[in-house]
This record gives sequence, C-alpha cells and structure tokens, in this order.
Amino acid sequence: MKITMIPTLLAGAAMLMIAVQARAELVEIRFNEQGRFEHSATVAAGKFVEICSKLTKGQALPWTFKSDQPMQFNIHYHEDKKVEFPAKLQSATSAEARLEVPIDQHYCWMWANKGSTDAQLTFSVQK
Repeated sequence: MKITMIPTLLAGAAMLMIAVQARAELVEIRFNEQGRFEHSATVAAGKFVEICSKLTKGQALPWTFKSDQPMQFNIHYHEDKKVEFPAKLQSATSAEARLEVPIDQHYCWMWANKGSTDAQLTFSVQK
C-alpha cells in the first residue's frame, strides 16, 4: 500500500464511523403467537427509535412504554404528503393507551431522545 492512500483510507474510516453513530434504530413489529410484541432498546442521546407496523382500519391496539429518561414521543402515519399524529407527547417517561386505527396504513411509534444521556426504553403492544 502506498503512503499516499493512507489519508484516503482514514477519511473513509471516519465517514463510516460517523454513519454508524448517526444511525437510528428502525424496528418492524412482529407479533408473537399470542398477538403481542415487546421491545427494549437503548436510545442514545440525540438519537431516536421508531417501531412500525402495517395496521388495518378498525384495529384497537393497547400499548405501553416506559423510559428512564424523558423523551419526545409520537405515533404517526403518512397520508399522501401529510403526517398524522394519533398521539404526541413532548417530554414523557411513560404512557399507555389504545391506538384506534382510523385507516389502513403503516403506523410508527417513535421516541426521540433530546437529552444528553442515553435512555433505556421498554415498549409493548397487543393486537
């Protein structure tokens, strides 16, 4: 390897490290045989986690979450170019409710950690 390639390799490695650090966690819901889904995650400071599933109009899904740090939370779906929010909280460490699905669509539960320390999150939903 020529010495002149080292700066290029170092730059490439730095870009890869930045991309890995900037990665958010995206999780697809896979219900178990009992119709339940559970997930635990560490949400790094400044990052987010999004947990999504295709749902059908008329479904009613009880859900709950807990976190050891306050986070922004929402449930959202896209209708054409508009984003709809069936639930939205600015600074929450826990919540539970029932999502009444208004239309057939892909729905996402999303947490954003705007704090300076990592947050431990647990989430469950039942179909």
